[in-house]
Amino acid sequence: MDFRWSDEQESIRQGVRRLVARFDDDYWLGQERKHAFPEEFYQAMADGGWLGIAMPEEYGGAGMGIAEAAIVLQEAAASGGCMQAASAIHMNIFGVNPLLVYGTEEQKRRHLPGVIKGETKVAFGVTEPDVGLDTTHLKTRAVKENGHYRVNGRKVWISTAQVAKKILLLTRTTPIEEVSKPTEGLTLFFTDLNRDAIEVREIEKCGRAAVDSNELFIDDLIVPAEDLVGEEGKGFHQILHGLNPERILNAAESIGMGRVALDRATRYAKERVVFGRPIGQNQAIQHPLARCWMELEAAELLTYKAAWLYDTGQSCGAEANAAKYLAAEAGFRAADQAMQTLGGMGYAKEFHVERYWRESKMLRIAPVSPELIHCYIAERVLGLPKSY
Repeated sequence: MDFRWSDEQESIRQGVRRLVARFDDDYWLGQERKHAFPEEFYQAMADGGWLGIAMPEEYGGAGMGIAEAAIVLQEAAASGGCMQAASAIHMNIFGVNPLLVYGTEEQKRRHLPGVIKGETKVAFGVTEPDVGLDTTHLKTRAVKENGHYRVNGRKVWISTAQVAKKILLLTRTTPIEEVSKPTEGLTLFFTDLNRDAIEVREIEKCGRAAVDSNELFIDDLIVPAEDLVGEEGKGFHQILHGLNPERILNAAESIGMGRVALDRATRYAKERVVFGRPIGQNQAIQHPLARCWMELEAAELLTYKAAWLYDTGQSCGAEANAAKYLAAEAGFRAADQAMQTLGGMGYAKEFHVERYWRESKMLRIAPVSPELIHCYIAERVLGLPKSY
């Protein structure tokens, strides 16, 4: 058993680390204050070839796995960019995976090179206001007409919709009362985010202000039939294909945020002198930080085990979900402990720790709650009866 990074993986880590170092804490604080998408960072990652890390070479990607994509996103978050950095590139790196797996060759050749080069920003339109994680009951309808579909409905918490050109849109094409199972009758499209038919309304939120979140109001959006991804009515199964790798990448992002928070707190504890000694000499400061390090290390091991299982074609649902849970908890605790270590200065924006704290909280909530992960492990691993 070898826990070392391969030479290629270490080269990826160092290459991304050098690039993201150009975008320091002050850059991210500035983007947050302006509520401005981090275009310079996004383009630098595209120019470096990192957006295509897990995409096939025939479309311009690097042809690597989820483990390597996780390294890229972990380093982006660990730069101090946190979720603003990770969310700016996450969708390009892996969000269009349903198109890669289920799209036609013509669709892939038409769309994937632009995603990889950073020319095409994409939004992911699944969640709805009255549905939440009960995806089978979404209400956005797509009705087939002559050579196209007419779509009406609402979506919420849709990232990057202010700047995206395309949207991966999940709809219901067959009413739920007409299908034998609720998972049937959902259809996925990869289409233009046409602002003549889609009103994009930004949601002001606690953190990650540089990457917008939005409510979408879709009114008679015309979607060409050629924008259908895979088979009509099979959209639910198509988006499930990307859930395990999404969990893994979220876990890597949480670890990155925890690491930068822990580093900031440790440096402060060495430098801050009270009662004639650095506060880091006190066990009340040392022990919580030491626990944070251990928790992050443990979460990272499970994260990359899950990535290895996925990349080698093995079942990884339990590991991916558990990694997301453990990493999100560990990342937030590290950020919270950093706030405590800096005390009043942790509450000040100029020290950036409060931003780490706000952004690390996000992955404790989304894209799947800790409670549902507990349910998944209880049912799928422990064999307990389904609770919902």
